Amino acid sequence: MSRLAIMGGAKTVTSEDGDMFAWPIVNKAMEDTVVNVLRDRNMSGTDITKKFERQFADWHGMKYAVGCSSGTASIQSAMYAVGVGAGDEIIAPSITYWASCTQALTLGASVIFADIDPETLCIDPKDIENRITKRTKAIVVVHYLGMPADMDSIMAIAKKNNLKVIEDVSHAHGALYKGKIVGSFGDASGFSLMTGKAFAIGESGIMLTNDRTAYERALLLGHYERHKEISTPELSQAAGIPWGGYKYRMHQMSSAIGLEQLKKFPSEMAEINTAMNYFWDMLEGVPGLGSHRPAKDSGSTKGAWYAPHGLYKSEELGGLSVKRFCDAVSSEGSPASPGCNSALHQHPLFSSVDVYGHGRPTQNAFQSPGIDNSQDRIKLPVSDGIQERTFNIPWFKHFRKEVIEQHAKAFMKVAENYRELLPGDEKISAGQGQWALTARKS
Repeated sequence: MSRLAIMGGAKTVTSEDGDMFAWPIVNKAMEDTVVNVLRDRNMSGTDITKKFERQFADWHGMKYAVGCSSGTASIQSAMYAVGVGAGDEIIAPSITYWASCTQALTLGASVIFADIDPETLCIDPKDIENRITKRTKAIVVVHYLGMPADMDSIMAIAKKNNLKVIEDVSHAHGALYKGKIVGSFGDASGFSLMTGKAFAIGESGIMLTNDRTAYERALLLGHYERHKEISTPELSQAAGIPWGGYKYRMHQMSSAIGLEQLKKFPSEMAEINTAMNYFWDMLEGVPGLGSHRPAKDSGSTKGAWYAPHGLYKSEELGGLSVKRFCDAVSSEGSPASPGCNSALHQHPLFSSVDVYGHGRPTQNAFQSPGIDNSQDRIKLPVSDGIQERTFNIPWFKHFRKEVIEQHAKAFMKVAENYRELLPGDEKISAGQGQWALTARKS
C-alpha cells in the first residue's frame, strides 16, 4: 500500500503539464486572421460574422444563426426570440451558471427552478412537470458540463404543454444526444463562445433557430445594423432602433477566429473525447468514484468535455467527505476540488431583490397580484445536496497515455487508501459551490 502524499508519501503525478491543459489551441491561421481584421479596420463589421454564422448553423443543421457579443446575450436573444415576456415563467435547472436564466428577469418573466437528475446533473424531466403553470412559456435546457440532457422526454413534455424549448449549449459544443447534435432540438439555442469554453473564439456567443420570425426578433432586440434583413411586416414597421436597447453585435476578430476553429475543432474534440474516456475507463469500478458521461452504446457524447466532473459516492468510502478526498488528490499532484455551480434557487435575486425599483422583488414584479414566485422556499433535494456529491477532474486536451494514467492513479490511490484519511476528516462542508463556474487548467 503506497502512503498517501497528504500523509508524507510520494506524489503520484510527476509529469510536467506542458501544453496538456492549455486552451484554446492557437495556430498561425488564427493569428493571421486576427491581424487581417485589424489591418482592414474591420473589427465592427458584419461580413465575416455572417459567414461564420452560416457555417456554424450548417454544422448544426439549422437555418439561422445570430452572432452575439456574449453567450449571455445569445440566451437572452433566444428567450426574446421565442416570445418570453412580461408575466411569463420559464423553467430552468437550479444547478447551472446564472446566464442560463437570469436574463428572463429583464424581459419581465419569472424564473422557476426545477431539480436535476443525480446522474446526468441536467434538468430532471420528471420535476419539470411539477413546475408547469398556466404562465409557463418555455423550458430552458442546459447540457450541463457537456452532458446531453434527456431531450426525448423534455421535447415530449414541451409538445404536450405547448411550451417553447431553449437549449443552453455553452458547456456542450459538438455533443451528441442519440446521434443528433445538441442545440438542434429546441425552438432556439444559445452558446457561449468565450475563451474558456470548448469552442473558444473570444468573448462572444451565438444563437440558432429554424424559425424565421424568431430569427428576426433576435435581430430586433440587439442588432440595429441588420434590421434591413427583417421582412415580417409587424416587425419591420418599427425597425431601425434595437427594441431591447441593446447592442449585441459579435466582434469580427472573434468571428474570424471562429471560422478557423470550425476547421480544426472536430479533430481536437475527438482527441479530448478519447483522452477523457481513457481516464474514466481506468477508474471504472473504483469505489466512491462515478463517471459523469453518457453510456458507451447510447450514441450520445460530451463533445469536448467542458469543465469535466465526477460523481462522488461518500458511502462507498466510509463516509469520507468530498473535501477531504479532493485535498488528498490535490496532494498527489492532480488538482481537485469539490462541488459545482451553486444552486440558483438559494440566491436572493430570485426571491427578494428589487433590481429596478418596482417596490417588490423583480422575480414577481410583472406577475398578477397574489402570485409569489419566490424560489427560496422550494425544495430541490438533489440540487441542495449536489455540492457534496461532485468533484472536478483534469480536462485533458491531448491523448498522452502516461500523463493521463498518472492523474487517474492519483484518484485511484486516494480511493483505495481512504481509511488513512478518516481519522483526520473534519467533515468540513464543501460549501455552496460557485456562482460562476470557470473551467480550471486541470
